[in-house]
Amino acid sequence: MTSITASSGNLASQGVTMSIHTDPGLLALELDGTLTVPGDPGWDRARQAWNLAVDQQPAAVATVASVRDVQTVLTVSRRVGLRVAAQSTGHNASPMGDLADTILLSLSEMRDVLVDPSTRIARVEGGAQWSDVTSAAAQYGLAALAGSSGDVGVAGYTLGGGVSWLARSHGLALNHVRAFEVVTADGSVRRVDAQSEPDLFWALRGGGGSFAVVTAIEFALFPIGEVYAGALFFPLERARQVLNAWARWTDNAPAEVTSIGRLIRFPAIPELPPQLSGKSYAVVEAVTTLDPADADALLAPLRALGPSDDTFTITPVERLDQLNMDPPAPTPIYGDGWLQTELSVEAVEAIVQAAGPGVDTPLLTVDLRHLGAAVAPGRGGGAVDGLPGAFLGFAVGVTPEPAPPMRAAVTRLMDSLAPWREERSYLNFAEQPSDGSSFFDPATWARLRAIKAAVDPDDLIRSNHPVPSG
Repeated sequence: MTSITASSGNLASQGVTMSIHTDPGLLALELDGTLTVPGDPGWDRARQAWNLAVDQQPAAVATVASVRDVQTVLTVSRRVGLRVAAQSTGHNASPMGDLADTILLSLSEMRDVLVDPSTRIARVEGGAQWSDVTSAAAQYGLAALAGSSGDVGVAGYTLGGGVSWLARSHGLALNHVRAFEVVTADGSVRRVDAQSEPDLFWALRGGGGSFAVVTAIEFALFPIGEVYAGALFFPLERARQVLNAWARWTDNAPAEVTSIGRLIRFPAIPELPPQLSGKSYAVVEAVTTLDPADADALLAPLRALGPSDDTFTITPVERLDQLNMDPPAPTPIYGDGWLQTELSVEAVEAIVQAAGPGVDTPLLTVDLRHLGAAVAPGRGGGAVDGLPGAFLGFAVGVTPEPAPPMRAAVTRLMDSLAPWREERSYLNFAEQPSDGSSFFDPATWARLRAIKAAVDPDDLIRSNHPVPSG
């Protein structure tokens, strides 16, 4: 057990009127976890976001180990005039903004996962990553609606929506939450579900992290042990042909298949296989619960294009976090996402002109995820009840800082797609600061603000895409 007073440093130098060392009430407080302040050993590691291009500079970092710790941090923060931002992995940290008046509450040590195979329910602590869940569930032949990267935090992903490889057949992850365990701004521990706290339960399913600190989530698992999954690789020079063929293929794709069309430029690094390192491709990735014979028949028109590599095979669901080839560790990136109404020939041309063959671009990848089916609006009962549009786009490059060329490349692509972009955005893929109302219709936004005012009237808890109180 580490005393808060064991850390060195002073918050007054950051403009805070009362430091954690000068408040007598704090001197007696203890954490099961640790508190780190500027100047302490390990400060840079404690404050690090997953996106290494984001330089988080909070007033302090409280790495909590228990629900009691979360209560303590909220109580202390209110007393000294600081706000609190909960974080597990630090994905999507760029929109958080200036943290000088904020204690970063890291849940990274709270990663326990309990799976009940009889009810097919998982209880997952607030700092768990998807790899923790998928491996635990797989022992019982069960699947979670996990993100495409194993190191993504379960809580943040679920609070924003959650688009998995099973999304078109099973919907957003938030649709299958049974309960949240949270600590609200007043320090109260609450179990939030449809019966006990219906308004807060509604808000937490898609409204983001502004309402409470989530210490655990209970959600449904599914009896799926294996899927048919893989990717078709084509030289980038064929991007126009491949994207157009894939777009038309998605027109009749059944709900049992979720796919991604992408343009990807692999860096020349020794960690990559020789066939990928320094090479550029147009790629179609897909996951389906169909029988392999039916899946092969479905994929036939795409295979007829003659891919240079075809990786489709029966795949354990816990290995799906390898399919999209996302970076396996914290990485400096700059990117942004959007929702797209359609992928017409004209829209494909806009993508190719902005990021296709022959274009000098720093973008690592441009992804388009096929939506619809169970992801369509009206399929859930939370603040986000589905995603509008036919595709979810994301463009990203690797950069030590958001340099002008990278910003320009992302902006150029998104501007070129303006005629086909939805008015709404998807919270989890919005990597740049934006008005929180851009993710919701006016009625939903008004209800979210009313709930925020009820549970956190002083706006103590902040998130990367905030819902303001009042």
